[in-house]
Amino acid sequence: MSDAESFCACGSGQVYAACCEPFHLGQAKAPSAEVLMCSRYSAYVVGQVDYLVATTFPAVRTTDLWINYKSTHDSIQWIGLEVLRKSQGGANDKTGKVEFKASYIQDGQPAVHHELSRFRRSGGDWYYVDGKLEEVN
Repeated sequence: MSDAESFCACGSGQVYAACCEPFHLGQAKAPSAEVLMCSRYSAYVVGQVDYLVATTFPAVRTTDLWINYKSTHDSIQWIGLEVLRKSQGGANDKTGKVEFKASYIQDGQPAVHHELSRFRRSGGDWYYVDGKLEEVN
């Protein structure tokens, strides 16, 4: 089974081709901060580094951003995403926040990335601005 026929890593229950792949290929835009966050998680899983850079708010992009995202993809095996809560980030909002936990394996050890991410809409598109790491419970 190809990646496009596999279930999407974001956990939607849909196949990748009908879920996050259109975002990754630039064929669709995420309609909310939560959808953008989930599509970015999926991009980490499948190695869509260009998408991660493109959906990072331009004012916070650094010259080494692509390398940092690629390094993360190469060193971590992502195994699950859980959205905990969201605030704003909808069609009529300019900003939004999404709290999530992403489970992964690095160097053979299981771990959890718990983050409260901030998003901003500009020109009709949602972007990741930054995230605050939260204590893992």
